Amino acid sequence: MIETRMDRLNIKLLRALQEDGRLTNQELGERVGLSPSQCSRRRAALESAGYIESYKALLSADALGLGVTVFVRVALSTHSPENSAQFLKLITGLDEVQEAYSLTGDSDYLVRMMVPGLAELTEILNDIFLPHESVAHVHTSIVLDRLKQSSHLPLGHLENKLTEHR
Repeated sequence: MIETRMDRLNIKLLRALQEDGRLTNQELGERVGLSPSQCSRRRAALESAGYIESYKALLSADALGLGVTVFVRVALSTHSPENSAQFLKLITGLDEVQEAYSLTGDSDYLVRMMVPGLAELTEILNDIFLPHESVAHVHTSIVLDRLKQSSHLPLGHLENKLTEHR
């Protein structure tokens, strides 16, 4: 990874790109007060340093008929590297799984899925999750209403570090 110094302009660039990753260097420069060539160099440096992982199109789940979001807490049948690997293979193979996290506490994993409806959810739970040898039990929570969704990372701590170093 290339060393790139985080300064106010780089933070402004990151904020603008989080808002709209399709900005041209001309548009980006207008937003942050740099020339297009300076934006291009800084953007390339931020990409090379790993601050920018990728650019994506965000699709509308509702428009695509994926109206049910569900969180599934999973407890493993046994705690071993092999069983964890089996569970990882299970969720990796399911397109409906959007995110999965290993947890502390009562559950071993938290899985977020998106499905068209309750029939599809029932099928995944009864035919895939519950019979799987790595799974002891599951607890599901169906989302009634999404109050906030963001893929934007908070960057205020970077600005605070700059202020502290003055």
